[in-house]
Amino acid sequence: MLKEAIQAAVHETFGVFTASFTVEHPAELAHGDYATNVALVIAKEVGQSPRDIASQLKARLEGTLPEVAAIEVAGAGFLNFRLARSYFADVVSGILAAPHAWGASTHFAGEKVLLEYTSPNLIKPLHVGNLVGNIIGESLARLYAFAGAQVTRVNYPSDIGLTVAKGVWALKEHGLDVHDIHAVGKAYVLGNAAYEDGSRKDDIEAVNRALYAKNDEELTALHEAALRTALGELDTLCAQLGTTFDDVIYESEAGPRGLEMVRAHIADGVFDESNGAVIYRGEKVDLHTRVFINAQGLPTYEAKDIGNFALKHERHPAWTRMLVVTGGEQREYFKVMFAAAREVFTEASNRIMQHVPTGFLTLTTGKMSSRLGNVLTADEVLGDLREAARERAAESRAENIDELADLIAVAALKYQILRQAIGSDIVFDKERALSFEGASGPYLQYTHARIGSLTEKALAAGVAEVATITPEGPYEIERVLYRFPEVVAEATTAHEPHQLVTYLTELAGSFNSFYAHERIADATDPYAPYKLAIAKAVKATIANGMYLLGTTAPEKM
Repeated sequence: MLKEAIQAAVHETFGVFTASFTVEHPAELAHGDYATNVALVIAKEVGQSPRDIASQLKARLEGTLPEVAAIEVAGAGFLNFRLARSYFADVVSGILAAPHAWGASTHFAGEKVLLEYTSPNLIKPLHVGNLVGNIIGESLARLYAFAGAQVTRVNYPSDIGLTVAKGVWALKEHGLDVHDIHAVGKAYVLGNAAYEDGSRKDDIEAVNRALYAKNDEELTALHEAALRTALGELDTLCAQLGTTFDDVIYESEAGPRGLEMVRAHIADGVFDESNGAVIYRGEKVDLHTRVFINAQGLPTYEAKDIGNFALKHERHPAWTRMLVVTGGEQREYFKVMFAAAREVFTEASNRIMQHVPTGFLTLTTGKMSSRLGNVLTADEVLGDLREAARERAAESRAENIDELADLIAVAALKYQILRQAIGSDIVFDKERALSFEGASGPYLQYTHARIGSLTEKALAAGVAEVATITPEGPYEIERVLYRFPEVVAEATTAHEPHQLVTYLTELAGSFNSFYAHERIADATDPYAPYKLAIAKAVKATIANGMYLLGTTAPEKM
């Protein structure tokens, strides 16, 4: 609303219209609650100095914005706005009236979002790097739903192909226990080594063909048993992370459908035959050529993704936005995939298709590789975090120590992953992740629980639950608190959960500073009821924010 009011004032005062200026929060609270550079943007067109323009806009806007208490001209010609005391009080009372709805919007109402994420290779244990896509995808799913969209969570696990064949070959060759996920992981390492050094490459490719054809009972049985073991681990992990999928499409389903779709579109020129293979010539849309069916007649990842697209499109035909969360190294791949999909599925060509890139995750001790076998598996990292968290939980007021340890472990993990910008590489530091001080998931949880304890103490001391008196000016914590809906909206639109992480950390720090300097559980302080209301509003904000990150804020710690 503020930007629209500024636009109108510019037009009325100078007869020009511009939307290229910014309205943002100053880096320091001392400079106000909002600032705009509009005077600098239009100075050349208007032919006046930015400070003169800013002064005229100030005069026109003063008294027209009920939520603004003061407007100041600053620096080279910026306009700073300070919000009214009543505005902040209304925000606090609004949060307490509907805490679970605080930050929600209808920005994406009417949108039907297909969000594909996690999608692991099912022939090896999930390592901590595989968690990145799940954690980012789940946060985006919650953000879109909070903004009014209907979200369908899709998992697309790889259960067929050369990678799987390497593991199945080694399970048989070395007689490994197919019911032990770590043995299945070892099989993949052994199979990959034998394939890469060329010693058993032909044998493994033969296994791959047999798995597609299902013409070898022993190999098929090993394959199915290994998948059951891997899927069991995946289900357990997703339950721990709070993810439930609405649809699962297996690569083995997508492959045959992709073959059919690709072959059906050779005649109309979408795909071309080349040296026994079938390709998509991406150069026609300024991209690159990719093989969709290889010379052996087997579908590549590309053809399988066409099949995956077809199955998603048929099962959820009303979708308006399709997002795929996977590694950033696949950016160019998905440009080609979406271009091909738009030609094959012309009825969906104008709908939004986006690749959400994820970065690589490394430990403070260095990189991991499932091919080399030096991975830290997902169950190991969560187990380590849970064990360390249990020591902290044992000192808490919580009734169920194991449950609290699980919540702390998941929050520690998700915070460390989501604090980085989407697509950025992540260095995972267990000690930092579990810290109860500063930038960490447990720190946010601790602040939330601390406010719960404070509320109990204040009510026991006789502090009224209803605030009737507010101080003359807003507290600094209020000037952070009101920004939550804006942060949520930007995190959703830009696919940047890290903005929410940054905000929640700032909010928690601001509250802890507020608590250190203000008496809240003191019935003799006339402002205590209002300060208690602020505390409860902050608690609701942290709870909603942590939910959007895919974590939980416990009541006691």
